[in-house]
Amino acid sequence: MAEPAQTEAMLEIIGLDVGYYKDLNIISGLNITARKNQITAILGANGVGKSTALKAMFGFLKPNAGEILLQGESIIDVPTHEKILKGLAYIPQQPSIFKDMSVEENLELGGWTFKRDKKTIRDKIEANYERFPILKEKRKQITGELSGGQQRMVEISRTLMAEPKMLLIDEPTAGLSKMLAQEVYQMLQELTSRDNLSILIVDQEIRQALKIADYVYVLELGRNKFEGPAKEFDDLEKAFWVG
Repeated sequence: MAEPAQTEAMLEIIGLDVGYYKDLNIISGLNITARKNQITAILGANGVGKSTALKAMFGFLKPNAGEILLQGESIIDVPTHEKILKGLAYIPQQPSIFKDMSVEENLELGGWTFKRDKKTIRDKIEANYERFPILKEKRKQITGELSGGQQRMVEISRTLMAEPKMLLIDEPTAGLSKMLAQEVYQMLQELTSRDNLSILIVDQEIRQALKIADYVYVLELGRNKFEGPAKEFDDLEKAFWVG
């Protein structure tokens, strides 16, 4: 397949070996480049290591070998909270919101990097309400009382409060209705075009991922299998995916 366009790399994964046990790698020799202001998608069947790769990038798993670079700087040994300050953010598949707190309280917590600047926090909350108007209507409601889709909106909005440059998302529309999923995919595209955000997603919704992604990696058994611009994957989808 064609090489990716020569856009500046935001996040680079080079020869990554990682697993949950030191001598048992789920990911072996993985190479990924997520480029600036683009959506990069990692696709593959269940169990090939897609989510494991994201956890290693964010620091929840320590690689056994390889390198992880954020804008050319190694971040393998950087603590997770410092990765956030450097502009890397992660949204897991399972919700990690504070369900006993209100929507607005969740967003305020997301602005901890600006905790001494109340005006900035307020401005960022309002910007998120513009992205998701339903959250403004429910800003005082306990988050645990919201629908699954609305909780996902809160989680994405809370993450955006920290002004990430590079966003890692594991299954961005997990648990959402088809209508809400479309809204989230559209929002991700807007974040790259309007807010200059770089995004790396792991997704089971292959057709949707191919529609919004600029560049795609397909994994098999923890290794690179295919890669190329998303527009080149039409035939591969028919050949390698069912449904």
